[in-house]
Amino acid sequence: MTTLRLRPEDPADTGAVRRVLAAAFARPDVTTPPEVGLVDELRGSHAWLPELAMVAEYGGEVVGYALLSRVRVSSDEVSAPALALGPVAVAPHRRRIGLGAAVVQAVLDAATELGERLVVVLGDPAYYRRFGFSRADRMGLTSPWSGLGEPWQALVLPPSANAEAPPPRGEVVFPPPWSKV
Repeated sequence: MTTLRLRPEDPADTGAVRRVLAAAFARPDVTTPPEVGLVDELRGSHAWLPELAMVAEYGGEVVGYALLSRVRVSSDEVSAPALALGPVAVAPHRRRIGLGAAVVQAVLDAATELGERLVVVLGDPAYYRRFGFSRADRMGLTSPWSGLGEPWQALVLPPSANAEAPPPRGEVVFPPPWSKV
């Protein structure tokens, strides 16, 4: 029986993660998909949270990936931390067996355990709804992708014992690496 193991990315996984991202986001018009560069640049930035870079290992092979990186929600009153989900990838030869959902749920669970409150994502509403995401604009969150409507989504994570404050509202400010995607 093949086993699934979900765990934080280890520095030794960098090459495998790059291969999964390159295969998952491959397009005939690009040599290296921008998602590969995004993760590489985030690794060297203040937005990188190593405990929130999760791999799915299936049969001893890294075949899935989900990343949460630091963003800020800014308004006139406050600037608060939040997280951006992405990229999420599964190697093409391992799709349709639940690995994507498993690695996304694992990284969201890890963020909840760390006391994080808010996650944003740009993606397929039908897919991300299963995790509790809903339209971010209806939560008072804007971004460069707000105009896309339903794909711009947010999830309020369960509060920890010491974080009962409501989630922040305002403009979601992404770190510079995100501008290249």
